[in-house]
Amino acid sequence: MLIRVGFEAALEFLNPTAVVLLASLHPSLSSTIRKPERLTIRPRVPLSEYRDLYGNRCGRSFVPAGRVVFASDAIVEADDQPDVQAPQSYQHSVHELPDDALLFLLPSRYCEADSELRDIAWAQFGKLPAGWSLVQAVCDFVHKHIRFDYLQARANRTALDAYRERVGVCRDYMHLAITFCRCLNIPARYCTGYLGDIGVPPAASPMDFSAWFEVYLGGRWYAFDARNNIPRIGRILMARGRDAADVALTTTFGLNQLISFRVWSDPLP
Repeated sequence: MLIRVGFEAALEFLNPTAVVLLASLHPSLSSTIRKPERLTIRPRVPLSEYRDLYGNRCGRSFVPAGRVVFASDAIVEADDQPDVQAPQSYQHSVHELPDDALLFLLPSRYCEADSELRDIAWAQFGKLPAGWSLVQAVCDFVHKHIRFDYLQARANRTALDAYRERVGVCRDYMHLAITFCRCLNIPARYCTGYLGDIGVPPAASPMDFSAWFEVYLGGRWYAFDARNNIPRIGRILMARGRDAADVALTTTFGLNQLISFRVWSDPLP
């Protein structure tokens, strides 16, 4: 399946400003890109690239004051099957985990695995069998516990806030599910990227970047989605990290205002 993915975001900057962008496709997708990805900035300014601690492709630039447009477009070949399901995957004991998975058991900015959520997690899920079914039980709980409301989105809502407020957007679902998994000794990491309405009824709201999460079970990472809570087709990964703080589309070091924003992820014939 070929999927055209991209975005265009216009921001108004008060002063010349340094910007970091996590706006590129993840390096793991390099062999699947069929139309070369091109990240552009208007007006044209130099853009350099580096890899962050998690292996994500990051762009770095210094933009002028005024209106600046960031855009990208690519065609990717993706699997036409839903997310992999592996219900027999087992949960590793912590001492069996690879070194690079341990980081994703720890608390982070939006996932307070050292808070009262630890006690809540063990009270809610502690008697369930370990492994795939435990992660699915977490997703089922979070899916029912939080009400999706785009108008209630806010950048500083943590997993504990989402648990208490019971409202949020996709990132809030993932933060709470990730935190519960970490509390239960299951490595969990945050993912962001494109997810079009492929195989499901079109959403009524404008398309945005999507969040999901991955857990380490049975020797590999698997995708889960507490917001949609069903296997989906066409996830196109951009970045992974501990939580949303690690994978922001733009990190700007000066005052600015978002003027317009558009995302697309469309299957091609």
